[in-house]
Amino acid sequence: MNRRIGFTAVLVAALVLLAGCSGPLQSTTTDAAPTGGAADGTAAGEATRTISTTGTGEVSADADRAVVTVAVTARADTAEAARSAVAENATQMRDALRDAGVDDESVTTASYRLQPYYADVDRKTGERDVAGYEAVHAYRIETTPDAAGTVVDTAIGNGASEVYGVQFTLSAETRAELRERALERAMNAARTDADAIAAAANLTVTGVQSASTGGDYGPVYAVRETAADAGGAPTQFDAGSVTVTARVDVTYTAA
Repeated sequence: MNRRIGFTAVLVAALVLLAGCSGPLQSTTTDAAPTGGAADGTAAGEATRTISTTGTGEVSADADRAVVTVAVTARADTAEAARSAVAENATQMRDALRDAGVDDESVTTASYRLQPYYADVDRKTGERDVAGYEAVHAYRIETTPDAAGTVVDTAIGNGASEVYGVQFTLSAETRAELRERALERAMNAARTDADAIAAAANLTVTGVQSASTGGDYGPVYAVRETAADAGGAPTQFDAGSVTVTARVDVTYTAA
């Protein structure tokens, strides 16, 4: 009985020593296989140690897509007149964009609204009368970064009255390629941390038990207008670079 108690105390002390190592080092016991052999090549009762780490990776590249959002607006005494005016201006804008080399498929509706607008409040009655109707048709135009300025100038010069914004981003193909590279860097970072934790605990990483991705960040949009001076100067933009970030959570086996 005393011998058994002494052996247990030594085993507990060894586990406490391992638990004191830095990093999320875990130890579990694998049950024996029903036939008396080891499950998955692990001897009966042998501890399975794991190390869990998180890695992040970033990859940057020049933007290869631009999204210009513009709006065609019109006001009129009646809703039908406002709608008709916006439709006419929108047709003019789309024809001009087509002549400038923008495909019809690259011009899509972002939003549309037709609503009344009101006069100032009558001080005597406290009421507001409908002054007219306003129609707004916003469009999303996809193009290349180099052509973004031309698209803005063409739209504004041919029926559009507002520019809601210009976003520089990545095409689906480029984004997928960058994400793959970012994940590779994230896995390398996670493995580096796992090796350091294992070394501190006098262990060696033997494989990957599980891996998952989470908390991935979308591209960062960068817009910097470089020339939009009065006097007919063309609008130009510097697209800058877009960064794709990926995170992985990995659990390694160690021995």
